Amino acid sequence: MTFSDASSPQGEALLDAVGAAFARLRRRTMQAPVDPPVGRKDLKRNLVLNLVDEATEAGRDITVGGLADQLMVDPSVASRMASDCITHGYLVRTASQQDGRRTVLRLTEDGMALLGHFRSQQRQAFEHITRDWPASERVEFARLLLKYADATAQLPTPGGENSSTAR
Repeated sequence: MTFSDASSPQGEALLDAVGAAFARLRRRTMQAPVDPPVGRKDLKRNLVLNLVDEATEAGRDITVGGLADQLMVDPSVASRMASDCITHGYLVRTASQQDGRRTVLRLTEDGMALLGHFRSQQRQAFEHITRDWPASERVEFARLLLKYADATAQLPTPGGENSSTAR
């Protein structure tokens, strides 16, 4: 069912349903069969590694405080999440190249490999969930989802304009 007029009752109903759909997406996507299965620790590591990778790609430093802001969690929670990744060799703490007094997080080779593994699992889940869709719909949905994700870059950064570089 598709409706191009957002102001129609059907269009309004579709737009109203988006919030509930977002709530289901993560929970149910985790149920997709991927090899190997995703564990609880994987979810947290995936969040952290993606944020560090995103900051690095954008040429920004990210600190534990920046992780806390981005994840909207208490700094102690972000610190435990980062420490887990450091302990397992996925991240290292280094001096900032922009301000040597600050300690920032960087991906290691193992961290980059794990991030690639997570992305492979996510593709497996996407392909499983959309396996009965026409190929054109799969590609169009992927394109629109990426467009949506890219548009979120215009949103204010949690904790302030430069919170990921301010700590």
